[in-house]
Parts: sequence; C-alpha cells; structure tokens
Amino acid sequence: MDALFFSIWVPSEVTGPTAVKRALDQIDAVREAVRMHPHDLMLATTAADVRKAAADHKIAALMGMEGGHMIDDDLRLLRVYAALGVRYMTLTHYKNNNWADSSTDEAAHNGLTTFGKDVVREMNRLGVMVDISHVADKTFFDAIETTKAPMIASHSSSRVIANHARNMTDDMMRALARNGGVVMINYHAAFLSEEFRVASEKKNGNVFGAIDAVLKRCGGNEACTTMEGERIDHEAMMKGDLPKVTWEKIIEHIDHAVKTAGVDHVGLGSDFDGATMPLGMEDASKLPKITDALLKKGYAEADIEKILGGNILRVMEAVEKVKGS
Repeated sequence: MDALFFSIWVPSEVTGPTAVKRALDQIDAVREAVRMHPHDLMLATTAADVRKAAADHKIAALMGMEGGHMIDDDLRLLRVYAALGVRYMTLTHYKNNNWADSSTDEAAHNGLTTFGKDVVREMNRLGVMVDISHVADKTFFDAIETTKAPMIASHSSSRVIANHARNMTDDMMRALARNGGVVMINYHAAFLSEEFRVASEKKNGNVFGAIDAVLKRCGGNEACTTMEGERIDHEAMMKGDLPKVTWEKIIEHIDHAVKTAGVDHVGLGSDFDGATMPLGMEDASKLPKITDALLKKGYAEADIEKILGGNILRVMEAVEKVKGS
C-alpha cells in the first residue's frame, strides 16, 4: 500500500461551526501523524508527491473530505481546506446539504443549486477533485455539466449488479469516462451484492433506520458506530442471517466497470474504514488477491497498474493542470 486517502468525515447531522472544527481537528491529526512519523509517512498533495513517496519507500498520506456540509456554505473555508492539503471533496454525504442533493435523501434542490455549481467551479480552480460518490443522480449530471476538470467517484460500485442508490448506473459510468474521470469500486457488501442489499434492508430497515439504531447504541460516537455496524453485519454473514458476500464480487464490479467505462476509468475505492467488507477482503493485506484475480482473468499488467492506482494519479494530474484557470 503506497498511498491512501485519509477520510476527513463528519456526519451529515453535524453542521455549522461544530462540523468545521471537527474537520479541522481531523486534518490536523493527519498532518501531525506525518510530522511525528517522517520516516514512514509523507503528506501528498500532488501525483508527483505520491510517486516520490513510493520511490522513498514511504506511505503517501492524502486527504479527502467526505461531505460538502463541512464548508459551512462558505467558499473561503473550501480555500482553507485546500491550502491544508485536502485534494478531493465528496459533494454530499448521507443527507442533503444546503446546496446539493444526496443519493440517500429526499430531493430538495433538484441536483445542484447555483451556489453548488460555484462550489464545483471553485474546486476546479483550487485543484481539488470533485467527488460524486454519495450524490443524487441529478447532482451527478449537474456536476458533470459544470466541471472543467475530470471528476471521481471515490467509493461507488455498479448499480446494474447491486441496485443501491449509492452505486453508479452504466450511463453515469460512461459519462464519467467521457469527462476523463475514474469510478473507484467500493467493497461494501451491500454495494457489491443485490442479494445482501435486499436481505440487509429487510433485516435493518432503510439505511437511516440502521444508522440511527447503531448511533443510539453507541451514544453518538462515530468510531463506535462504524465498527459496531461492520461487526453486526459480519457476524450476521457468518451465522447465515445475511447472505455471504465474498471478495470475488469486487472483481465482478471491476470487470463490469472496465467493460462499461474502459480500463482507463476504473480504480479501487475500498472504503475500508467505513463499510462491511466482504469475506476474504477484511483489510489491506488482502489486496494482492485483486491483482492475482485480474491476472487470471487475462488483464494485461499495464492495465492492472492503471486500476491499482495509475488512473487516479492521471486524474490528479489533469485536475492540477486545470488549477488556477
């Protein structure tokens, strides 16, 4: 693992100055980790930084902000986050914000508002990648029309295989390919398997019901909520209370995305720190299985390298070129 994006995340329900402070605390934690461990970590804000870190046998630490509500409707804060090293921002998280609709909330803005389009333009100017994972379909197409730089879906899978609103339709994948962007496959069991998704929703209720129930048990502690939710679902799979989802489903989604968008537009967006992993892909030590499976399917080594990280580096470079325009 040469490089990873640390997720700067505050729940959608937390807004205003509290959300800003917590976002800044997390950014500071990443920067402090790099400062305290200079022989192991390197803060990366460009594709060149990632390559240098790999050459120096260090882990490149990047930052992605997951949820546009953390800018508190203020472009000045977006500029501050960019200056501190944030290099992508997911326009929404689970709920709508004041300027964009989320895929897991009732539509309130019919996509992006006028201010939302200004956010996309400012991200282009700052060299921050526009991330459309979590957004409603209309928000996605509004962003595609607005951006002058390639976009990413940092952690979304295929809706044709698993019909979850968080996944991308084939039309969306093709549009992202035309934009020069990349869809990064999410390993969450409910995004990989339609059978698991249906059974999970029957068992837990809708996504908000499940989250609210776990939040109540955890007293609002997000780390507890994430870990508890993963533990419950993983145990349910092992007991047979939920269908078993194995790591090979990741390969199915990668293969479908390659056939739909092209091999230059597919990457890995594990969501290791925020989702229920399929059996056999519990952590980053299992990643070589993906390389091996793609080789066995006949993928060329050069194409596998694109999927494993080359494509996101290409997008970063393209976004850097648009920066300042």
